[in-house]
Amino acid sequence: MNAVPVPALPNALRPKAMPIARHGEPQHGAAPVSSVQTRCGTCNLREVCLPCGMQQLDMALLDEVVYTRKRIKRGESLYRLGSGFESLYAVRSGFFKSRVVLEDGRDQVTGFHMAGEVLGMDGIGTNSHTADVIALEDSDVCVIPYSHLETPRLRHQLHKVMSRELVRDQGVMMLLGTMRAEERLAAFLLNLSQRFVARGYACDEFHLRMTRDEIGSYLGLSLETVSRLFSRFQDEDLITVQQKHICILDIPGLRSMMSRDQD
Repeated sequence: MNAVPVPALPNALRPKAMPIARHGEPQHGAAPVSSVQTRCGTCNLREVCLPCGMQQLDMALLDEVVYTRKRIKRGESLYRLGSGFESLYAVRSGFFKSRVVLEDGRDQVTGFHMAGEVLGMDGIGTNSHTADVIALEDSDVCVIPYSHLETPRLRHQLHKVMSRELVRDQGVMMLLGTMRAEERLAAFLLNLSQRFVARGYACDEFHLRMTRDEIGSYLGLSLETVSRLFSRFQDEDLITVQQKHICILDIPGLRSMMSRDQD
């Protein structure tokens, strides 16, 4: 049987070594928009964020847009379901989860978002956001007013980013619709590995910022199943787990799990 390609998920994690700026951090609650300004051309995340793939001339156009930063503390919302759409948000450090609340009151995690990802595009069509986005740790975002992206070239770049997100969403649909439980978790871990490599980090070691319950909600698995699979992967010497710290011991072994024949 041919190997099943690992779908590109809109996951969001970062390695524990990634620093978070502490200067000027408020003592309580989410910080207002900061006076600190930044430009895409000088950001070390530009190859995975909004400028990804832009030519130098177009980058100069994007660099004319000066962004302000916003600090969101752990547990605080970047925006809420139904709130008005005004800006996009590029994650500079930390990471977030997106969620919706089901009719029975349960939270459904719809994505994890890490440094370099652009949030808020769900509000473009209706001028209001369709999910809650909550910081899983103290995080910084660049605030990009949507009105600043009015030139044809910048709009074209935004469309490319939106297309990339659509492909990731399709990957999630394949993950949840065609894979068994162990394949879902293996794909999840392999995708994290790939995303860390794209950001210049090691492929085999990272720190989870979400709970196992949140992983289960995202993957369509129960908490008990996620915990059982982590234990199984560790028993099979595929990974080691110390609380939320994950070390992948056998990447080919995880990949082979993706290509096993269905029962």
